Formats: sequence, C-alpha cells, structure tokens
Amino acid sequence: MANPFVHVELETTDVAKAKTFYRGLFDWNMEDMPMEGGTYTMINVGEGTGGGLMKHPVPGAPSLWLPYVLVDDLAAATKKVTSLGGAVMKGETEVKGMGWFSIIQDPTGAMLGLWKAARPEGDAL
Repeated sequence: MANPFVHVELETTDVAKAKTFYRGLFDWNMEDMPMEGGTYTMINVGEGTGGGLMKHPVPGAPSLWLPYVLVDDLAAATKKVTSLGGAVMKGETEVKGMGWFSIIQDPTGAMLGLWKAARPEGDAL
C-alpha cells in the first residue's frame, strides 16, 4: 500500500478516564512522554498500527480519534488538499526527532492527519 495508516490518535477531554477505559478494554501498553504543553501517551498495541492519546487541544471540543496516513512528501500532499476541495486545518508541524505532520479536512468534513517520518524506520509514530 502506497499510503498506509501509520498512527491513530485520541484527542480526549479526559486523559485519565480514557487511559483507564482502553487499558481495561484492550490491555494496551501505554507510555507517557513529555511534550510541549503537557504529556503525550504512546499506545503500543503489539501487532498492528499503534497510536497515542492526549488532552484535546481545542477547549470545549468533543473527544475524537484521528488517523494518520504516511506520505512521501508532506509539503506536496498538504498543498494538494485545497486543490481537491479540502482544507488544511494545521499546516506542517515538526515532532522533534520523529518527523512532521499536518491535519487536513476532506470536502465532507472528515479530519485526517498526514505524516512524514524523519527516518524510513520511523514510518509509524
């Protein structure tokens, strides 16, 4: 697959409650990492696409899952979004030592993250 899903992120209104729920439901291994403005929790699911969870960055917004798709050229993919009728919600942003992402919205309103790894072996977040 040319552009696989590589990460799924939960932006939640209650981090502690979400961690308790998903650990209990799936027995996922979760590891907290410091990030600018708070903590990011990596979710290791064992086999398959992993993910993460964090406090939703938009006050008052509902909790949601956001999938990320791997791209070879983040700038080109992000730019192409508007020509296809979508919108760029967050432009290219660096995750130190890991890669870069952008957040887009398709013409139907669905959100998606685009991901470019810093290293080929770092395809997944």
